[in-house]
Amino acid sequence: MKILVAIKRVVDYAVKIRVKPDKTGVVTQNVKMSMNPFCEIALEEALRIRESGLASEVVAVSMGPTQCIDTLRTGLAMGADRGIHVEFNDALYPLSVANIFKKLVEIEKPSLVILGKQAIDDDCNQTGQMIAGLLNWPQGTFASKVVLDKEKQVVTVDREVDDGTETVCLNLPAVITTDLRLNQPRYATLPNIMKAKSKPIKNFTPEDLNVEIKSDLEIVEVTEPPKRKAGVILSSVDELIDKLKNEANVI
Repeated sequence: MKILVAIKRVVDYAVKIRVKPDKTGVVTQNVKMSMNPFCEIALEEALRIRESGLASEVVAVSMGPTQCIDTLRTGLAMGADRGIHVEFNDALYPLSVANIFKKLVEIEKPSLVILGKQAIDDDCNQTGQMIAGLLNWPQGTFASKVVLDKEKQVVTVDREVDDGTETVCLNLPAVITTDLRLNQPRYATLPNIMKAKSKPIKNFTPEDLNVEIKSDLEIVEVTEPPKRKAGVILSSVDELIDKLKNEANVI
């Protein structure tokens, strides 16, 4: 059984984000980039499934500029068997990514596609659902537990929902998106980093896959959140009640 895992290159979670002067996006030049944390969780889950003997191959897929190969190498160092890079230098939005993934699924024929539930740069939380819709595959989103039954060709997914946990059973092939509590991703060891340099990465372009990239979204403006007002120290409960009543208007 083959598993396809999506990997996205994003601004590192520890970097302080700066908005461009023209408010068209955030500054990415000379900024540390890394693998999207939710994608790390997706890859870790795929590797654990393979290590348990339920899958034979894990293929990491990334889309974007040439620098995405570095992120793919990180995924290969974590344990993925090979990589696929779809090169595109402009912005890619969820529907375009889903259309590309659909073509890759037709080529690779995996039994399972695993993605992070969202990327920390745009927080769209749309790509996995769109892939499942285009493929007409069942989907288990926000997964906090994944149990695969290879004999019955089903996967049981515990989903984190507003009311608690929902358990769904999906027939394979299926699409899964991962939540934070699914696992703790491993670190790439130095020997595996060296091995990753020799692992194959296949290159495509959207034209190779007969996918037309259309911008179905328009970014109107990107602004920083308003600065939080400084807190105040109150001397009494009466003063607190007065401020909650007359300033905050919450009582």
